[in-house]
Amino acid sequence: MLEPQAKRIRQLGEWEDDWETNDIAFHELQVHKMLETHLDKVLNGRTGVKFFFPLCGKAVDMKWIADMGHSVVGVEISEKGIQQFFEENNMTYTEEKVSAIPGAKVYKNSEKNISLYHCDIYNFSSAIEGQFGAMWDRGSLVAINPGDREKYAALIISLMAKDCRYLLDTVHYNPELYEGPPFFVPDEQIHSLFGNSCDIKFLQSVDALTELMRNWGLDSLTENVHLLTLKSN
Repeated sequence: MLEPQAKRIRQLGEWEDDWETNDIAFHELQVHKMLETHLDKVLNGRTGVKFFFPLCGKAVDMKWIADMGHSVVGVEISEKGIQQFFEENNMTYTEEKVSAIPGAKVYKNSEKNISLYHCDIYNFSSAIEGQFGAMWDRGSLVAINPGDREKYAALIISLMAKDCRYLLDTVHYNPELYEGPPFFVPDEQIHSLFGNSCDIKFLQSVDALTELMRNWGLDSLTENVHLLTLKSN
């Protein structure tokens, strides 16, 4: 099933072009239902949790989490997306260079403790912001080039603190019908990518087919959510 998309490559510039032309159908105006539903499992009774949002865009989920008193770190290739996040939420921000990542910048709102890094995610590391107690991956693993998944998984695992709880949202559909993104990620690949380091718990599957996706040529699409935690040994 992976074969139709296995060699699919989307350049970073193509994502930036999408933002410039406002071709961002992946952006959601409301907090994602899967995050709302399973937040308690992610928090696990903790307060003041440090959240990581890979390929964050301008997700409204980030402000929702920050408003609860948690800190937020995101990484995004589109500078426009980051700026729009702060502007659309009426939040002031500072902008500074990141010495450890050539060409990168970090945009910060200190009041809400939000830091969004404008850089290639593979240039980000625990040396920049340490490790995280929680992650919300919606539109990240499903967006990266399929050939980069092992590299991506290694990065995510390296960013997980011992008590990290990683909420992962993936999509299932027939990849013969649509080239992506979002790309099809089968559950068995989640286990092959993360299973050596993480315990993986399936939480929920929902029908997520929209009219837009019908226009892509799909007749079914489900979203699956898993919770990943580092193995204790």
